Amino acid sequence: MKNIIITGMAICFTCLTACTKLDVKVESEYTSDNFPTTADGFIAASGPMYTQLSSKYAVDYWRLQELSTDEAIIPARDGNYEDGGQYRFLHKHTWTKDHPTVRSVWQWAFSGVTTCNRILTLFQKAPESKSKQTSLAEVRTMRALYYFFLMDLFGKVPIITSFDNTSLPEQSSREAVFTFIEKELKESLPLLNTKTGQATYSKPVKWFAFALLEKMYLNAVVYTGRPMYTEAVAMADSVLAGGAYTLDDNFINIFTPDNGPQVKETIFAIPYDTYQIKGNQFSRFGLHPALVDKYSLLFRPSIAMSTIASFYEKFNLTGDIRNNTWLEGKQFNSDGSPIMISTTNKGLDNNYAGPDPGAKISWQLSFSKELRLRVDSSMDLGNDELAKASGVRGIKFYPDKNTEPQDRNSNNDVPVMRLADVMLMKAEAILRGAAPTAVKGELQTADVLVNKIRARAHAPLISGITLDGMLDERAREMAWEAWRRNDLIRFNKFESAWGFKTDGNTFHRVYPVPASELTLNPKLVQNTGY
Repeated sequence: MKNIIITGMAICFTCLTACTKLDVKVESEYTSDNFPTTADGFIAASGPMYTQLSSKYAVDYWRLQELSTDEAIIPARDGNYEDGGQYRFLHKHTWTKDHPTVRSVWQWAFSGVTTCNRILTLFQKAPESKSKQTSLAEVRTMRALYYFFLMDLFGKVPIITSFDNTSLPEQSSREAVFTFIEKELKESLPLLNTKTGQATYSKPVKWFAFALLEKMYLNAVVYTGRPMYTEAVAMADSVLAGGAYTLDDNFINIFTPDNGPQVKETIFAIPYDTYQIKGNQFSRFGLHPALVDKYSLLFRPSIAMSTIASFYEKFNLTGDIRNNTWLEGKQFNSDGSPIMISTTNKGLDNNYAGPDPGAKISWQLSFSKELRLRVDSSMDLGNDELAKASGVRGIKFYPDKNTEPQDRNSNNDVPVMRLADVMLMKAEAILRGAAPTAVKGELQTADVLVNKIRARAHAPLISGITLDGMLDERAREMAWEAWRRNDLIRFNKFESAWGFKTDGNTFHRVYPVPASELTLNPKLVQNTGY
């Protein structure tokens, strides 16, 4: 799949930057007289819709979905990582229509829609073949995925299905967008590939369409006001009965730098390559410079990103291997030796008031759960060694020693949908009122499904899981996989206080239409509250 994307980059169409810019001239190696006719040709021509997806998914899209929750935070550190307050605004729910990441993600997603529309126009002109029909279904499914992101983040958005239309589009209701996505996926399902493995890795196969429908139906009350929990269970059963995926025996392996199609749990992932498919920078932003030797890194990581104490404390199950995806407390090298930092009394703690602030000391790196602000207004922790080590660090996407040193992009593929999520969604739908169903002779209650995942994690089994317990279980299993905002909204917890956030306004459940888009297209109407 990485080769497919790299090939697509070489012939990438010049995509639009926003849904309102519909008059940009597009050039392509393919024309109406030279369209793809073979399976390989369709694959190569599909590349741009995947390169677009990888370009911002693990950075800007991830930040909207995670930095707005209790799972991740980027505080300022003596002015570093302030960046105009954009991370602070996400954490505190004080973003506006001018927020740069909100604008970036709107444009990224609509550029994906436009790219898919461009490819559909091309493919529709090709001679009839099985490859053509499969490829058309894949493009429609990818367009549905981009629209799912838009519906989830922004609510009311324009539905654009034609590449040649140059008129300014009007917004559709969130429910209309939901119905459009549902229709696209259901019509594509019979034509999508059912095979898994290298040939279809990170392509939208039939099982991915079922999983995306399950995600939509589980959130249908949020999107449409109508509960669709029975439908969510049916979509889960379509995946589970298919038997194409199994839980990986080792949870950690799902996220390592060499992950890929050998992970039999991954239903759809975005492949990243440190040199060719850039965009995964978890190791760049979320570690500490003193960890270079421990992880054999060729670059100096920053101290920007961590999680907050209340979220980390959910990782409290005895023996749970998922506890090992965080770094907290005193740190040691892989050989067991302590990681020591040479500093001074004042360098360790800027508040030091003792007799010898300049005395040289050696301090063992220790990550603290607590984040103590030095400057409240800018959410600034300061920049002494204690401040640098404030915040639990995430290594779920395990640090990649082969990360390219200059841009610091890593090789870890990032899953979008995997089997554990399908199982947890089914369990939640049952707790919310759907009837338990049998798959391959096994009656699957909420407890049965959750315990399969707990058993894989070597965590204690549970009896009588509640909805609150389900939210915590999703936190442990799905942390930093860009689903926390979606989960908190569905559980009516997005308005809760955490970290330094106190804002409880419900209008923040959708982001604003970017100011630049309102200027470009006067038909767009701003979301309530902005």
